[in-house]
Amino acid sequence: MNRVVLVFGPTGVGKTALIEGLAGQKAEIVSADSLQVYRGLDIGTAKPTSRQQNEIPHHLIDICDPFEPFTVGMFVNSADHAVKLIHDSGNIPVISGGTAYYIKHYLTGLPSAPVSDSKIRRYIEQLYQQRGIAYCIEKLQQVDPVSAEKINPNDIYRILRALEVFETSGKPLSSYSMKEYIRDDIDPVIIGLYRDKTELHRRIEERVDDMFRQGLPDEIKSLIRAGANAGWPGMKGIGYREFFQAAASGEYSYRVISSLIKRNSKTYAKRQMTFFRSLPNVLWLHPEDDKERINQLLLSQFS
Repeated sequence: MNRVVLVFGPTGVGKTALIEGLAGQKAEIVSADSLQVYRGLDIGTAKPTSRQQNEIPHHLIDICDPFEPFTVGMFVNSADHAVKLIHDSGNIPVISGGTAYYIKHYLTGLPSAPVSDSKIRRYIEQLYQQRGIAYCIEKLQQVDPVSAEKINPNDIYRILRALEVFETSGKPLSSYSMKEYIRDDIDPVIIGLYRDKTELHRRIEERVDDMFRQGLPDEIKSLIRAGANAGWPGMKGIGYREFFQAAASGEYSYRVISSLIKRNSKTYAKRQMTFFRSLPNVLWLHPEDDKERINQLLLSQFS
């Protein structure tokens, strides 16, 4: 079995600081972040800097353009490939990120739902672009009320994926079995990071303020000059979509946009924790209160 370490938690919890402590160890990072895969999305995704990537090798960062879709199936297959390469080099893979369904499906394997069909996917995307997400949710409620109830109305990808599955197979996504147990081909150490609500919200606000100081608006302008629009998959993530939403409503105040990003990030962090809490065999630790224990646990994997 492949030994692998997973470190995850909500946005702003402090994953990067812990990962930096692995510099000089036989560790390589596999990013489990649905936006860090995109080139040009650096500040808004808190992407590891060039220095950080030089100190510890990183995988699944900057591997596609922001107009290209990147699915959970693509993640699991890419992560499996990266893990094999890391093991072949004699190092230990550390899968780290906050995209909950990436972590979930890496641990348990992909569900039995049909693979994505490019023609049907384009049809569903066009439906979304022409009729809007409210129409798509209503349609999903008609064909798959179970999935419609479970999927957050802001999770555009999963809503469209559920519609795609129905169009492809004629069966609702909820009818396909979801795996609940850890795959038998991996030997994982699973570390979940947490902070209390007040502490996490403060860190999120500070993080968003830092992003604006680092030049997030200029990053958005650069992406728009390159042709980015609200329909690009990479532009649907928190930290990017708010600029397009504000512009569509005639709002151009960075203060207002910053407030929207903070609010959406806090809501997202709550959803992340709800999802993460459902995962099996997680050792929950505080990144500061349990720092010594975490360090010892991580370092023991590379001895």
